[in-house]
Amino acid sequence: MQNSMTGKKVMVLKKLISGFLIILSLNCAGQKTVGLDNWFNHEMNSKSNKVYHYLWDDVANSGFSQFGNIFISKGAKLETIASKPSIEKLSKLDVYIIVDPDTTSESPNPNYILEDDIIAISQWVKKGGVLLLLANDGPNCEFTHLNKLSEMFGFHFNPVSLNPVVNKKWEMGAEFNLPNHPVFKCVSKIYLKEVSSISLNKKAKAVLTDGNGKDILMAETKYGKGFAFAVGDPWLYNEYIGNKLLPKDFENTKAAENLCEYLLRRVGK
Repeated sequence: MQNSMTGKKVMVLKKLISGFLIILSLNCAGQKTVGLDNWFNHEMNSKSNKVYHYLWDDVANSGFSQFGNIFISKGAKLETIASKPSIEKLSKLDVYIIVDPDTTSESPNPNYILEDDIIAISQWVKKGGVLLLLANDGPNCEFTHLNKLSEMFGFHFNPVSLNPVVNKKWEMGAEFNLPNHPVFKCVSKIYLKEVSSISLNKKAKAVLTDGNGKDILMAETKYGKGFAFAVGDPWLYNEYIGNKLLPKDFENTKAAENLCEYLLRRVGK
């Protein structure tokens, strides 16, 4: 009798393990991959001679480690794309982020966004990929080649610098007239410093307009089965994603969580 009971317990345990493995395999199969460019943005730290600035593994103020952790918390996995974005590489991604392409002052030999890159990226988006373009303000971003890509989706980044902030006068970078949009759900105030504006064409739509009612700071568009989202600033790097420096009433972290969820939901593959 005891052996019989033991056998039943083993069978139950095996079924539980089998069920868990099935669920685990399904979760892994549905896991989305977020790729971060490190080809067009490839700055070297002059002291350490290592790449830095807007990277998943950069935990300094200049990095995207906290942004990456939010994607991970939403069930995604992270990749760094340190070479040209070929069709083969892009096919393994669900979300692709290009941030602040290098100028000649940031890199002696910048990797510009070229025609074959534009073809590969636009085809990938059309098939269901989600592209996040994060520019920068006037002096700090390579606009000529970036705009050749962004204009495929109806975005044109203007080489200006809006929301200048002097020292710790945080309110100079405040945006609080936020629209009814998923990125700003339960968010009443964000920090967006020294940002370029965006002009729109095609079917692109404004997401966030500056308090003056004229300058577009964020925009989005559908493109085939895919989606593109544009911001005129790197915005969510470690320095300004939380409240280590920012006053508590700025809600960049919540906006970042919303943005991650929003982008992952828009994947059309």
